[in-house]
Amino acid sequence: MFDSGELRLVLLRLIADEPRHGYDLIRRIEELTGGAYAPSPGVIYPTLTLLDDMGQIAAADSEGAKKLFAITPEGQAELDANAALVDELLARLAEVGDEQQRTDSASVRRAMGNLRAVLMNRLRDRELDEATLHEIVARIDEAAQKIERL
Repeated sequence: MFDSGELRLVLLRLIADEPRHGYDLIRRIEELTGGAYAPSPGVIYPTLTLLDDMGQIAAADSEGAKKLFAITPEGQAELDANAALVDELLARLAEVGDEQQRTDSASVRRAMGNLRAVLMNRLRDRELDEATLHEIVARIDEAAQKIERL
């Protein structure tokens, strides 16, 4: 999803929007991509440590055990210096989310699952004659053609 250093800029931008903890950052990226991508904690936390070591974020006051991070002036300067790239990265995430929304309809997946289950049950039927098999194939082809013309 990201080339070297790009995740760092995305995290910096999300933290600039509001102080966040690691899992909140994971969830936010997942939201931006419509569930298509969620970085692992094994990627997020080392990147947060790097940003902290670079002085671009700092632990903020938080309630509970989760450590919130806030952007520092150095982090804001880094964001400002890379504003165009950051905008491109966020647009890329939104694009992935839009594509996910267009292609990941739960009702379509359910209908495909139903078709598969029915087909598997019918194909297991040892009494299935060749004429019925040809009719099944013709109906599947007809459905595909009708969907293609939509």
